[in-house]
Amino acid sequence: MLRGLVLDHAGVLTDPDAAALFDAVDLLRDRGVKTALLSNAPGATGAAKRRLEPFFDALVFSGEVGVAKPDERVFVLTADRLGLVPEQCVFVDDSAGNVRGAVAAGMVGVHHTSVNATLLELDALFSS
Repeated sequence: MLRGLVLDHAGVLTDPDAAALFDAVDLLRDRGVKTALLSNAPGATGAAKRRLEPFFDALVFSGEVGVAKPDERVFVLTADRLGLVPEQCVFVDDSAGNVRGAVAAGMVGVHHTSVNATLLELDALFSS
């Protein structure tokens, strides 16, 4: 059973239509789905962190944890921070290579090409 959603920042949550993704994150959290942001950025500034924290149970920045996507270890670490195993998580990224890394770690991968396509996939995956 899928119980976690992990989203990339740049390219996914910076999409011009990303407000709809943030709405979906809120709805999934209301249904008990744990959420994490996973970024290859060095870290987040105070303002950026404050803006993102209300949407996520965990914020994971490669620069802070010392391992970056697509390394399988960062996906395992992120799932662990949610109290889940990778097989319980969906990972969304605009980089196909990063999605392959998540799938190799055991996550369900969604290659983000547009907000509408991603929302359709998330709806199908979390519809139960």
